[in-house]
Amino acid sequence: HVQLVESGGGSVQAGGSLKLSCIVSGDIDNRYCVGWFRQALGKEREGVAAIYTGGGSTYYADSVKGRFTISQDNAKNTVYLQMNSLKPEDTAMYYCAADQTSCGGSWHDLGEYNYWGQGTQVTVS
Repeated sequence: HVQLVESGGGSVQAGGSLKLSCIVSGDIDNRYCVGWFRQALGKEREGVAAIYTGGGSTYYADSVKGRFTISQDNAKNTVYLQMNSLKPEDTAMYYCAADQTSCGGSWHDLGEYNYWGQGTQVTVS
């Protein structure tokens, strides 16, 4: 069983920053793909960024490139999403997801992930 717990969401003004955390625990080895996804009200869930913990490769959606940074702390089994220059359109519930893959070109595909967190709300006004 694998558990993911997100934290760090909140309300900020446009141009502000937030840092989300995703703690991964359970029956998973230290090489896996962690993705951050978001779902705005009335919209489909979309991939934001991903990281392969086995080698550090990172992936970003075009909409967040240059503003968001995904990183890892293997000692803490934690993946972070630093979000800068936030815009109102970044408002959404943010989820982290994980699976025993190397990410790759399908990192943004929801079906690639078997394990999901409960989400943390980000509101930008």
